Amino acid sequence: MSIVDKDVCMTDKPREECGVFGIWKKPGNEVSQDIYHGLISLQHRGQEAAGIAVCDTAGERGNICIHKDMGLVTEVFDEEMLDSLKGNIGVGHVRYSTTGESSIRNAQPVAFQYLKGTLALVHNGNIVNSAKLKDELLKDGCVFHATSDSEVAATLIVKNRATTGSVEEAVKKTIPDLKGGYALIIMSPRKIIAVRDPMGIKPLCIGECRDGYMISSESCAITAAGGRFLRDVHPGEIITLSKEGFHSDTSMCTDKRTHAHCIFEYIYFARLDSHMDGMGIYEARYNGGKALAAAHPARADIVTGVPESGLTAAEGYAGELGLPFKRVFHKNSYIGRTFIKPSDHERASAVSMKLGVIPGIVKGLSVVLIDDSIVRGTTIRNLISMLREDGAKEVHVRISSPPFLYPCYYGTDIPDNKKLIANNFSVDEIKNRIGADSLAYMRLEDLSHMTGDLPICKACFDGTYPQ
Repeated sequence: MSIVDKDVCMTDKPREECGVFGIWKKPGNEVSQDIYHGLISLQHRGQEAAGIAVCDTAGERGNICIHKDMGLVTEVFDEEMLDSLKGNIGVGHVRYSTTGESSIRNAQPVAFQYLKGTLALVHNGNIVNSAKLKDELLKDGCVFHATSDSEVAATLIVKNRATTGSVEEAVKKTIPDLKGGYALIIMSPRKIIAVRDPMGIKPLCIGECRDGYMISSESCAITAAGGRFLRDVHPGEIITLSKEGFHSDTSMCTDKRTHAHCIFEYIYFARLDSHMDGMGIYEARYNGGKALAAAHPARADIVTGVPESGLTAAEGYAGELGLPFKRVFHKNSYIGRTFIKPSDHERASAVSMKLGVIPGIVKGLSVVLIDDSIVRGTTIRNLISMLREDGAKEVHVRISSPPFLYPCYYGTDIPDNKKLIANNFSVDEIKNRIGADSLAYMRLEDLSHMTGDLPICKACFDGTYPQ
């Protein structure tokens, strides 16, 4: 089984977070295939590991069946394995590690057998005080088998379950102790419980399906699994799915003024066909491109974007200026993952394997190249070089996000300040380092064109962290 080297960047981007999926159906239904389809649609959020846990609510209590391994969803599960996972409720996970090493012991779901039964948990995000919580739990005699903050959250819920009347009450008691951004889905032998962090940093939504309900990081997974998107889970809301139906506890919900939805969901992470907190991802990126064009127009012949997340912003940019939009790069979707080391030469080779210039389109032309971000600058430099080799006369780079200046502590793997090119060089210096004829970033104040009045977390750009 191949494993992603955590230090490798096939494209010089922030790393995706994780994807979570949960489903409750009436007894007699099987849900493993539904979870599989949901996880396939969330694969862009994590490619290190995948896992599914299911339970038959009509069967013996504690009958959780679980399978997880390193690799892509299609590598971890086949038809035979899915058929062996019998149950009408379940949770699934795709992982990219932000806290804890990349290893099988940190793959999810996290499962426990404890005094009052069994529990399986999947988690997206980052519990910023997990080290402190873990230290306190260790002093209380708790034992840990993994190194992730997900196990810390699960252990705390299990501990609180010993003194509460239900899993929902245990989750409710746990929320005030968890600091950071997170989306949790918990499976007990009879119920699915989901909770979103009170600031709404991490996305979570709910849908309905035949004979039940679904919970997912993104609406696209609900659709792919045969469900219908209903709404987003409110920040701080606890959702319970059981034989009693759908129940919402909003007592932990917070005022909208305290919300801080991750801006990078709209810039890069979320899939283009997802709808998140009242905003379509396609619409957000298109509007971002328009705002970028209004603030930083370029005299050019054509506009293109870096596949995939740069393309929609490029369409918006071209539309605003009345310039032709062209797809210049072909993306090799079958390259998979690699162990190549992160030297400049090997990064360049990786980019060439992943993206190729369609011959003849840019010859003799001035090109605007739109990308969603620059982290180290390696990828964009290599792409500019490829365009010039194919005959581009000029390459003007426009970035549909402000410069990365600060690390993220809420579940997005952005390198520390030393590795962020914008933290070490001016815009003009970056332009020279990447070989562009001009370079401009989206203005911080123009992020509202993407998300309207939605309260957002933009700490990676301005250093103001939500609390």
